[in-house]
Amino acid sequence: MTTRPLHTLLALLLATLTASCSLAGEKPTKLRAVATVGMLTDAVRKIGGDRVEVTGLMGEGVDPHLYKASPGDLRLLSQADIVFGVGLHLEGRMVDALEKLGRTRRVVLIGESLPHDSLRLLGGDTHDPHIWFDVSLWSKALDAAEAGLIAADPSGADTYKKNAAAYKAELATLHDWVKAQIARIPQPQRVLVTAHDAFGYFSRAYSIEVLAIQGVSTDSEASLRDINALVDTLVARKIPAVFVESSVPRKTIDALREGAASKGHPISVGGELFSDAMGKDGTDEGTYIGMVKHNVNAIVHALAPNAPEATPSPTTPAPSSTPAAK
Repeated sequence: MTTRPLHTLLALLLATLTASCSLAGEKPTKLRAVATVGMLTDAVRKIGGDRVEVTGLMGEGVDPHLYKASPGDLRLLSQADIVFGVGLHLEGRMVDALEKLGRTRRVVLIGESLPHDSLRLLGGDTHDPHIWFDVSLWSKALDAAEAGLIAADPSGADTYKKNAAAYKAELATLHDWVKAQIARIPQPQRVLVTAHDAFGYFSRAYSIEVLAIQGVSTDSEASLRDINALVDTLVARKIPAVFVESSVPRKTIDALREGAASKGHPISVGGELFSDAMGKDGTDEGTYIGMVKHNVNAIVHALAPNAPEATPSPTTPAPSSTPAAK
């Protein structure tokens, strides 16, 4: 008479404890995402928040045009739930790997989600992949990243939508700020000279002329003829500064300066710009927004050091006085 209720009670207690332990152990597993370039890694982290563990393949100073996936990278990619790339042949030597991966994993190439008429056409059906240099275009491309995360993790849809909306609001403010800063440079001085043609979208979005030694990809050498032609332009137009890039060797820029100096026109290095890679992790320049601000501040400081400050507005952050400020 007394044992049956006791057995029943013990059974109920055991079932309750088992259920409690099971519930306690059921922590949400984070979605495993891998992104190719730093700008995209940063964006996926912003949109994914606490629900996504994001690994970036290419860090500080890495040129995506020349990057080839290592065996360790291939393992990371094969273990990911979702993989993000820019596409448009930015990751030129990884194209085959990403295509093969797409047969078994969700691969999202955000640049290829954009309408073709919003992209810079380079010839034939080839488009410029450096879409992050137009902040508003980059924001639109991130719709594909948001959609990819939702497709891979539908239960996190509300989180991804909320995070994406907040990040895009920051990018809208950044876009307005860049326009205001570049407008401070007098039109004749508004010429940006770089090692390779990564700033075409920047030129189009912010009304600044861009001259480059190499083409869109760094996977080819600049010819002596190209360098000499650009030297003649710099001398004739009395352009005061050129810029090196963190992910591109500076030898062609040095050759440009030497050529101009030999013709009696000394040219300074206006600063180091982040083009195909961001800065070091943990720094302002190691984020997309910080990278853009660093570049813009360096350009304005070199090309128009005495330019009047931009008029602040409710949607435009106050300009910084230092090239590396966020």
